[in-house]
Amino acid sequence: MLKQVTPLVLLAAVTACSSPVDRRQANGGDEYIHAAIEPTLNIPDGLKTPVYSKEYAIPQLGSKSNQALVGRMLDIRPPLQVLPMAEGTHVEESSDNIKIVVESIDNDIDLKQELYDVLTAYLASKSIAILSEDYQKGLIETDWIENKEVMESNLWGSDDIYLLSQRYQFHVDVRPHGRSGNISIDLIDHKESFDGEQQDIVLTGEDRRRYTIDMLNNAIAYMSVKRAQSIKAKRIKESLGIDISVVKGSGLDIKSDDFIASYWLADAAFKQTWDRLRIVLPELGFDIVDMDSSKGLYYINVNDDSGFWSSLWSEKELPIQEGSYRLQLKENATKDKTEIYLHDDEDKAVDNVVVEAVYEGLAELMKEDRKVR
Repeated sequence: MLKQVTPLVLLAAVTACSSPVDRRQANGGDEYIHAAIEPTLNIPDGLKTPVYSKEYAIPQLGSKSNQALVGRMLDIRPPLQVLPMAEGTHVEESSDNIKIVVESIDNDIDLKQELYDVLTAYLASKSIAILSEDYQKGLIETDWIENKEVMESNLWGSDDIYLLSQRYQFHVDVRPHGRSGNISIDLIDHKESFDGEQQDIVLTGEDRRRYTIDMLNNAIAYMSVKRAQSIKAKRIKESLGIDISVVKGSGLDIKSDDFIASYWLADAAFKQTWDRLRIVLPELGFDIVDMDSSKGLYYINVNDDSGFWSSLWSEKELPIQEGSYRLQLKENATKDKTEIYLHDDEDKAVDNVVVEAVYEGLAELMKEDRKVR
């Protein structure tokens, strides 16, 4: 049966008639390797030998060079490079396989789970089936990946197809501290066929390297998109305002002699509240002297020349005296809220009247949405 084809397909059939093996070799013949070396110039007696230029002289091969790589044995393709395009990645190469070192970009996300999810999602996006996987060992083994290429288009019958089939194994390894790890890849199976007939192909080390680099680069490019989306989503989340309320304490309990302090309750997790206070405190008129996130402590100073306090309170006295203070953050029992306590430089709770008075300005700045940069 005559097949309907377009001129574009006919052109492609003419230009795409070389096999993957042919593309490794230079165009034209390789007769040059059998050519005799031209003899040196014969100089008649009485004449001086001219000075030969060494500008185009071909250097001698080194002792470790493979002298068999000439003619059809020479692969002319340019080498592929590993491209660490994703945020927080760089290259680590070894003789056994190719590795991409990946650093954590968000302490709230388990790095191993992130890398594993990215690889499985990438394979799914390319309709590549997973033959086996082991999360504990960090192994993902693909099923056969087939790439078909029309070598010759036949108008009256079936096309001649060059079929490349491969299987890969990804290995995710994250260090015990969880802040960095790597993704490595190996080509574990390879076969080629032309028009249904199996080809006897022996891959060189460079061939394997090219295939694995190409596959790994595609996976990292996918990771780059996903990490960029994650970073933007985090910035948007951090830019949103945080509602804050004041929980009023009863003050000094005469019976127990305990002081029940007022505090602020932020409607956000500890990390988000901590990061927002780092921006808000200077705007509120507090100078951050030091901080310790592991203890949830901000060491701050208060000065009465703050423009914010002047505009907020006008002719009124400041609700807080000048001096040094500590801001103590504690994770609420619900985990999604954060308690904020204001203490003096001796780490004693300040008067509840002060806490409740400062609340107005603090709540105003904390709930503002910020622009995403």
